[in-house]
Amino acid sequence: MTDPHNSSSITNFDAEFDALPSASVEKGLTPLPVTQRLGRVISGSLSRGLEVRLDRQVTTEELAVGSYVVIRGQQKRFFSMITDVQLGAASDDLLLSPPDLSDPFLREVHVGVSTFGVVHLTPMLALEDGQPKPVKTVPAHFSEVRQASQEEVSEVFGEEGYDKVRDTHFFHVGNPLDMEDVKITLDLKRFVERSSGVFGKSGTGKTFLSRLLLAGVIRERVAVNLIFDMHNEYGWEGSSEGVTKRVKGLKQIFPDGQVSIFTLDDESSRRRGSNPDFTVTIGYDQVEPDDLEMLQDIFNLSDAQIGAIYALHRRLGKSWLANFLDDDWIDSWGDPDDENDGPANGLKALADSLGQTYQTLAALRRRFERFRRYGFLSAKTHSDAVARIFQYIDAGTSVVLEFGRYGNMLDAYIFVANFLTRRLHQKYVEKKERAFGNQAEEPTPLVITIEEAHKFLDPAIASNTIFGTIARELRKYNVTLFIVDQRPSKIDQEVMSQIGTRVTALLDEENDIRAVLMGVSGSEGLKEVLARLDTRQQALILGHAVPMPVVVQTRAYDLEFYKAMGYHDEADLPQRLASNVERMRGSADFEGFD
Repeated sequence: MTDPHNSSSITNFDAEFDALPSASVEKGLTPLPVTQRLGRVISGSLSRGLEVRLDRQVTTEELAVGSYVVIRGQQKRFFSMITDVQLGAASDDLLLSPPDLSDPFLREVHVGVSTFGVVHLTPMLALEDGQPKPVKTVPAHFSEVRQASQEEVSEVFGEEGYDKVRDTHFFHVGNPLDMEDVKITLDLKRFVERSSGVFGKSGTGKTFLSRLLLAGVIRERVAVNLIFDMHNEYGWEGSSEGVTKRVKGLKQIFPDGQVSIFTLDDESSRRRGSNPDFTVTIGYDQVEPDDLEMLQDIFNLSDAQIGAIYALHRRLGKSWLANFLDDDWIDSWGDPDDENDGPANGLKALADSLGQTYQTLAALRRRFERFRRYGFLSAKTHSDAVARIFQYIDAGTSVVLEFGRYGNMLDAYIFVANFLTRRLHQKYVEKKERAFGNQAEEPTPLVITIEEAHKFLDPAIASNTIFGTIARELRKYNVTLFIVDQRPSKIDQEVMSQIGTRVTALLDEENDIRAVLMGVSGSEGLKEVLARLDTRQQALILGHAVPMPVVVQTRAYDLEFYKAMGYHDEADLPQRLASNVERMRGSADFEGFD
């Protein structure tokens, strides 16, 4: 009989407890994976989470907020996240008069007995009969808590490359904290089913995360991408804070025609070695009032000026913008007189004919002076950028649109993204409706990537923009958004509620954290986790593409990753050729056919 008051007896009791057969063994089922036991559940509730007293051999320094553990109940296994780490003591008197733990005997007596570690767990998912289910109860007192194994993680998240017959598309995004040998995957098919987003403060690697995820989407061919590449980081190569300073872009990783580069600035693209497939130009005659209305705040346009734009379009048709920016055309409008110079008189006459004020049109012309700086805009163009992009996308080729020097002009970025997206969305609507009832004719699912997303999805304008429409449609026309932003709190709440999968790096603004976790069960515990992420290569993933929230150390974006995506280094070509020749030859003893 063990004495519960003796420290060595407690150790013996732990050993005896571990030796007992598990419920799965008693039932004749496959034994559960053997992993390190951390402790036992001592209290808690479904709403507040569970308290776990750590075993004496487990120190609090070994455990980190955001790590994953499994609680093995009598009938279920509860996947849980550590949301807090605490120190406990059997008596407050001990804290008032701390023992001398430099004495080995006193240390053996106190550590794990009168002083111990406690972790707070939030149950995220229950495994019952091998099936992940929502948590609706809690495990019993003294249920053991263990580290999660790769087998258990795969049961919940799926396994990359597993069971392709069932059309699964799991993608390895990283490892749980402090579990380097365990892989976390997300379901890319579910990832593109709804709009998704990458969030994080400046400098946390949002572009790195986005490029990683987009590479997975391209490799698995679950959708095609249109990437509005503001800072030229996705197409040919991108910047890195590592030793190499430069990393491969998507076209280098997928050189077999899966990715094409379009550009607004051919000179900049060629200088960087990206060799674009097409240079995008937009004609003044292609610009419509709807393309400019969402730029009202960016261009500082008044409601009267927006009304004047529509009036000009009604009167002058497609030539409205070219004529309005043409000084000679304005000079020729109306009769000159002695009181005003030609241009002013012409502009006044035009204003009178449109029922607008002279001051409104004069201010509008000053606002439109920026168009003259846009080298991708011209009075006439013989190319149709929308048709060309749609041609590539319809063939299953992802398009990266580089902005070159215009990436630093937010107004140019928003104008072009809105201009192209409105028209591509309309083409998708038309093709989807023509294919009604014939799934084979439906357009290829399209994911549109935009940076600085809050500028497109501000609460004041989100309901009127094409991007807000796409987010609310929930892939009705096979188009979804992939938004990248550092201020999610500035995005319209209705739009944020439609973001199916959220990949979130470190955020430190309370409003931003609240916006990302809006509508998520257990958000209070996740706030602590999110606020303690490292500044690089750590992210909290939650939503439609994962069965439960998970914190990951993201996988490295390096040569090993490139090869996993299918890239072949030139240095490997001779070895691959020799290997292929050997396979074709077969056995060395083969002397030909009879």
